[in-house]
Amino acid sequence: MKKLLLAGAVALFSFSNAQITKGTTYLSGQVEYRHNESNEFNNLRKDDVFKILPTAGYFIDTNLAVGLGVGYKSAVTKYKVGDVGVSNILEIKDTDNAFVVAPFIRKYWTLSEKLYIFGQLQVPLEFGQSKIEATSSGNGGDPILDYFGSQKNNYTHIGVNIKPGLDYFLNKNWSIEATLGEFGYNRYKGDYEGAVSRNSYKFGLDLSSVTFGVKYVFAK
Repeated sequence: MKKLLLAGAVALFSFSNAQITKGTTYLSGQVEYRHNESNEFNNLRKDDVFKILPTAGYFIDTNLAVGLGVGYKSAVTKYKVGDVGVSNILEIKDTDNAFVVAPFIRKYWTLSEKLYIFGQLQVPLEFGQSKIEATSSGNGGDPILDYFGSQKNNYTHIGVNIKPGLDYFLNKNWSIEATLGEFGYNRYKGDYEGAVSRNSYKFGLDLSSVTFGVKYVFAK
């Protein structure tokens, strides 16, 4: 038992020496893709989200970094309005494209010489445009279709999120990182007449929110 405790103490001491030093800089990139299908009132709904976010970070202190991500996000939702047998069934396609800016601060804790866990506080900002296209499978005019047609609207999306993650160093320059879930608040606001703001909260380690990235560290 004493030998086991001694080995654990030695391991813990060696882990604590594996630190990321102040002044270290890095470049990384995250790619996220989500696909979801659901059946609502006998109508199939499909959601596809793609996001790419290159980031740069700088360690202002040991194991503490600040940084900025700048990237692009695309979200496509397809669904139908109307039941089978109805003369006019609307097929709706909602496409969002956005420019993303995401400043963050990240704190690391050492697990081993190569493996770290981290907590990241991020403030993602999206400035985008939403395009709604509607087509009808029936004959004749449709007032809803005439209303929708093809609309374009601008929107902003602001969040304050905390994301836990893992960072594994393959060598002194390259690492693979992953964020696991999300805890935070998000607000969506359309920039058009009659737009309704939407507030949402996320709390949980949801596998659908897992993102992966590769990081290059400019080791001293």
